[in-house]
Amino acid sequence: MSPALLLVVLLATGQSAGTGTKDCWMSCQRHVVDSTLRARVCKACLSGGRVDSWVSALEDVRPAPREALASARKDADWRVRWASVRMDAKLRGTSERRLLAEWVATSPSATDLEACVTAARAAAAAGQSATDFLKGAGPRGPEAAARVRARREAIREALEVELYAEEVPVRGAALLHLAGFLGRSPARVALDAMASRPESTDAITAGALKAVAAHKDTSVGRLLLDEARPEDEARINRLFAVYSEELEALRPALTVADTLQRRKAVLGLRVYGPLARKELERALGDSDRSVRRDAAETLAEAEGLALRLAAERRVETGDAAVARPWLEAMVREKGCAAFLLGTVADRSLPGPVRGDALTLLPDCEEGARERAGRVAPYLNDPEPLVRAGAVRALGAVAARHPELAGATVRALQDPAPEVVAAALEVMAGQRQTSRGDEAAELLDSEHPMVRAAAARALEQMGRASHVKGLTLCLREDPVADVRVAAAQALGRIGGPQAAAALSDAAARDPDTHVQHVSREGLRRLGFGL
Repeated sequence: MSPALLLVVLLATGQSAGTGTKDCWMSCQRHVVDSTLRARVCKACLSGGRVDSWVSALEDVRPAPREALASARKDADWRVRWASVRMDAKLRGTSERRLLAEWVATSPSATDLEACVTAARAAAAAGQSATDFLKGAGPRGPEAAARVRARREAIREALEVELYAEEVPVRGAALLHLAGFLGRSPARVALDAMASRPESTDAITAGALKAVAAHKDTSVGRLLLDEARPEDEARINRLFAVYSEELEALRPALTVADTLQRRKAVLGLRVYGPLARKELERALGDSDRSVRRDAAETLAEAEGLALRLAAERRVETGDAAVARPWLEAMVREKGCAAFLLGTVADRSLPGPVRGDALTLLPDCEEGARERAGRVAPYLNDPEPLVRAGAVRALGAVAARHPELAGATVRALQDPAPEVVAAALEVMAGQRQTSRGDEAAELLDSEHPMVRAAAARALEQMGRASHVKGLTLCLREDPVADVRVAAAQALGRIGGPQAAAALSDAAARDPDTHVQHVSREGLRRLGFGL
């Protein structure tokens, strides 16, 4: 591909100035003079996506492209300079640190800053001081390390300039490397830099610290709180003001209708950590389980706690609404079976919490073989919600333990409506169509919970003979949730009588949700509205 054609491709794909692909192409054009070699090497930018991607394409060039490598060492971007050193070392069959040390030590003192900055940043990227990084770099290592130390102030100034660069990734890398070079935390470096900068640049500093937090898999809140000193209060408040504005802009995404967008918004709060506590606590009450689970995991990180410890504290409150999202999050953790069964066994906890723990047990992959024996005793627990949870947990393993099927049938006779509803849920999940008549009989239950569960079960198990009972529910049941479940079941079973009932509910039911579900049922049956 010719350089001109490559430029056309970059422009056609919408690559903007500053992106890795275009920067790579421009860098390649500057340093590779030979047109034939350009066509061969610069195309690596299309797939590489990094400013130094083109350098790796020099490995197979023979003879070795010394001019291009020498030119690349003068690039303004340290990544290109370091990549050229590494490639040159590879082609020469020597170590990259040894060649780096030779470059630093042999550069004229008046022009050695680029080499020294490259060494400082390569060392910081490796998580080492420049002295340690160059320690095993051959005979020139100590001399090179001494040069880097001598240029300490100039290196600091060069990195601080990049800390306020236009591109956020460049800022984050500069802050990370400056912190490594100075032997300080990124938060300390950022706060110190703010002392000589106007408040108009606070957003830049905040963005750089956020990029570092993402790289370190932590949060800006945690970085700042761990570093905070009394004399930093004013500067920390300046950063908090920037992050508060960003959080304000993110809040609408936490309430959109699309679940994936809400999950994305919750995960986007992770980089703020403790600063996003209010938003995360609000997300714990989301209607979607996956959003609640993500919020719990993110909030535990923000608190600096292991998820298990954070979950234990919420469970200890005894409030089912508080504990539920944390129990949901625990099902993906190692030790989930022991945690959930331990929660169930703690009789000091209220029934709703223990019942939720049992209900969630099937989602935990651990201990499935011995689960039946651990759960069966709770079928006789005095707490109705615990018995209901046991029915659900055993229903999930009934296929491997046929003798447990009887537990579901017996649960239909339980005096507690919660247990009967759980049994109906299990029967529906297992598609026990032979028990459809038993579910239909419960459409007349005195408990709305049971009637709704029976209608939902008939959505999976129902036959034409059950349409009459469902139609009566849709027309006459005083509870909207029951009518919604009946409409869903009728839309699944179908037939003229079902369509007539749905049409009537769509036009006359006083509840808008019932109307909506009825219209959807008619569409499913092929009746356009």
